[in-house]
Amino acid sequence: MNKRLSLGMAFVLLVLPSSLLVAFTHYPAVRALANSLWNNATSRRPSRFVGLDNYAALLEDEKLLQVLINSGLYALGTIPLAIVLAIGMALLVNSRLPATSLMRLSFFMPTMLPMVAVANIWLFFYAPGIGLASQILSSMGLPSVNFLGSTETSLVSMMVVAVWKEAGLFMIFYLAALQTVPVHLKEAARLEGAGSVRVFLDVVLPLLRPTTIFVAVNALINAFRLVDHIIVMTRGGPNNSSALLLYYIYEVTFGHRDFAYGATLTVLMVVILGALAAFQYRVLDRRTHYQ
Repeated sequence: MNKRLSLGMAFVLLVLPSSLLVAFTHYPAVRALANSLWNNATSRRPSRFVGLDNYAALLEDEKLLQVLINSGLYALGTIPLAIVLAIGMALLVNSRLPATSLMRLSFFMPTMLPMVAVANIWLFFYAPGIGLASQILSSMGLPSVNFLGSTETSLVSMMVVAVWKEAGLFMIFYLAALQTVPVHLKEAARLEGAGSVRVFLDVVLPLLRPTTIFVAVNALINAFRLVDHIIVMTRGGPNNSSALLLYYIYEVTFGHRDFAYGATLTVLMVVILGALAAFQYRVLDRRTHYQ
């Protein structure tokens, strides 16, 4: 009897995490799919089944097209740069330079800050006339720039904030990967006459590809789920130049109270993220070297 109870308890403990995962991730996605097939209910009109009408409305939504373009540019601008900076910082703190512990703390510090706090810090930095960015430009004899108030610079300014906050987190993963690279492989390459750059490109970098896959997928998800910074810093403006997909979902769902169309946009985001993640795994995993 005690053995059966122990097995039953072990089964419950093993199944419980998966059940919670399904409850908090899969169920909302399925629920959003179901809600996207109905129209938006009002106080005078109950919700009714409309099939794919909400998805047809996606094709006529001009703002959605702008938001998708912004999201694509944001992902292309932040993911490669954050990965390159993360690798560079990991190499730096993994070296034998003095004060590497202080460098680790400094690089990782932005990751520990709440997103709203980060947004407010950078609001002050970008403030036209009085912000640190304007002071730097003024000291160089250049005119002040309204980084968040211009359609040409608002999205790029948001990219800088994201890279500053995320690169330190990705550095931790690369640092852990660098410390697992076998020393004898690097020593063998040096005996063959390879310099430091060649050792990194031919030995270390291929062994970092599994980590790069993991970091790239997480960076992609972060790029599409950004909403805190936008709400605090730009609210998607000016003229929707900094609006990203999740912010648009937030605006439609809670601003316009259009829950059916918000669910449709949520399904679209899940499909896009799934397709891009599968593509990343398929392309990068082909060239990955595992130990």
